Amino acid sequence: MTQRNTDNSNGGGIRLVAQQYVLPFILITSLFCLWGGARAILDVLNKHYQLILHVSKTQSALIQAVVYMAYFLGAVPAGMLIRRMGTRVGVITGLVLFAVGSFMFMPAVSFSVFEYILAPLFVIGCGLVLLETAANPYVTLLGDPRTSAGRLNIAQSFNGLGCVAGALLGGLFFFGGDGGGQEAAASIAVPYTVLAVMMLVVAACFAFIKLPEVILEEPHREEGAADGGGRRLGFAFFFGFAALICYEISEISINTFFINFMTDDGFMTPTQATVALSMGGLLLFMAGRVVGGLLMSRISTERIFLACAVGTVLMVLLAMLPLGVLSKMALIVCYVFESIMFPTIFALSIRGLGGRDTETASSILMMSVVGGAIGPLAMGWVGDNCGMRAALGVPLATFAVVLAYAVFVRFRRNKVER
Repeated sequence: MTQRNTDNSNGGGIRLVAQQYVLPFILITSLFCLWGGARAILDVLNKHYQLILHVSKTQSALIQAVVYMAYFLGAVPAGMLIRRMGTRVGVITGLVLFAVGSFMFMPAVSFSVFEYILAPLFVIGCGLVLLETAANPYVTLLGDPRTSAGRLNIAQSFNGLGCVAGALLGGLFFFGGDGGGQEAAASIAVPYTVLAVMMLVVAACFAFIKLPEVILEEPHREEGAADGGGRRLGFAFFFGFAALICYEISEISINTFFINFMTDDGFMTPTQATVALSMGGLLLFMAGRVVGGLLMSRISTERIFLACAVGTVLMVLLAMLPLGVLSKMALIVCYVFESIMFPTIFALSIRGLGGRDTETASSILMMSVVGGAIGPLAMGWVGDNCGMRAALGVPLATFAVVLAYAVFVRFRRNKVER
């Protein structure tokens, strides 16, 4: 099945999903919800292990670092597997790997030593990178190229739904009692065993469902392009790649230490901070992706992206100031502005690429998630030595790079339109 989605107009707008791809879009979108929940639990585990094993913020950041290092190491092999075997095999393999890693928690937690937890997390990260490498570029191809960012934002909004559920249920599970005790160390096996069973059920479903393989044709002349074909990997792509790394540093750092930021000065308890994360920040994150995705069929993606990039920088600056509850609210509101960034940067970076360039670029872009390994370690170190308010300087600096990329793509669009 080839991609020939041109101008599916709908009441003056552009159809987000081509009619023949609605069912595949729904099936793939369900995966976004699953891995969103799996990643959100990590943010709760960070504080959980600080409490029960008395590790530092820098040590607890290894939870995220190990998972996202698996993304970095596994992105290119995942892309090679998907190119050779297809999207469905990539999805099933990712789900099975996730289940295997989750079941590994059962023997690991019996040691009650922090380092033993890292091995199953690495395997889970390998499963997640397969799922995301398969799903993200696939979603961008299920409709008109001009609405690829909006389509990916809608799919990613279900990632937000999974994040809300994962953080809320994980927080209530781990912090619902006294949040400590030796038995709490073993409790981590319970939610991951449930997730493992869910992943195996979904893998069985995909084994019997045939997804249409969208063939990547060499593109027609991109609108406004100077040459006769699609653009190839160049400065614009690698600037987008750098922006994605910086976005991952910002997003994962804030998620990792959100509970610390809310609790270290006694403003909230861990349970209250978990509810603020799930029902405040992550719920706004999900809503932002839905609204942003819908707006992108009416307003240029570049304009929305620039406004959101400015918003993230301003909100983090406010959060760093000693403004009491206003600082806390600013960090929560930051989730609205950052919500559209990953799918938008991803879609803008591969827009206009063709054939194998798209596949290669998608694998490279998934390596950007290594920022999720770098950011928490850096922010944890600053937090241990200078406090959580100063530690927000890490996501502030990297959001500034994202803002620079937003200015670049907006300027480039203006140049093309002229």
